[in-house]
Amino acid sequence: MLTDTSPLSPDMWLNDLFSSKAAQRGEVIRRKARDVERFVGMEKFMSELYRRGYRAAENSGQIVIFCNRAPVRWLTAEGPLS
Repeated sequence: MLTDTSPLSPDMWLNDLFSSKAAQRGEVIRRKARDVERFVGMEKFMSELYRRGYRAAENSGQIVIFCNRAPVRWLTAEGPLS
């Protein structure tokens, strides 16, 4: 199934995403949330993350994908350190 805006099928789009050099090295990659929705659909994307054991975070319309199984530690500033 091809989308109106992409020459790639959803499976091809996911394969292209996860075969990037950064993904292959276990690094972090970023995509616009609207592109994920448009080209693949969030349900299929989340299913693929689960299958690979990866995690992702969404913020301000961007999805950051951690292409490894290492734990993610959120760094937040609660106030000045004394």
